[in-house]
Amino acid sequence: MGNSAVSVLRARRPRHPALSGFLVTWDVNSKDSSMCARVRRFVFGVIVKVDGKVYRYPGFVEREGVRYVGQSVLFVTAARINELRGFLRSRAVAHVAMHATIGPVLLS
Repeated sequence: MGNSAVSVLRARRPRHPALSGFLVTWDVNSKDSSMCARVRRFVFGVIVKVDGKVYRYPGFVEREGVRYVGQSVLFVTAARINELRGFLRSRAVAHVAMHATIGPVLLS
């Protein structure tokens, strides 16, 4: 079995069970740099260095039940949807949430 066959088998091995939840996408006006920064900090977290000390604040994507899908798109489980939507609503960020299921799909 060649290396490519091994990598395909590894990729097909389910690492996470299928999850049911929501795909959430949002739109922030790129001209509003402060709002872009707030959303980016909430989603991805931030690392701050002060007097040689490093402080790491994890983002929403690091929480259980949250997966980064792509630019301005997250998958969140039902347990996390209200937290994300609450943040976006409180800052008047336009967003859409759609029911979705993600997980391994084996194609023959």
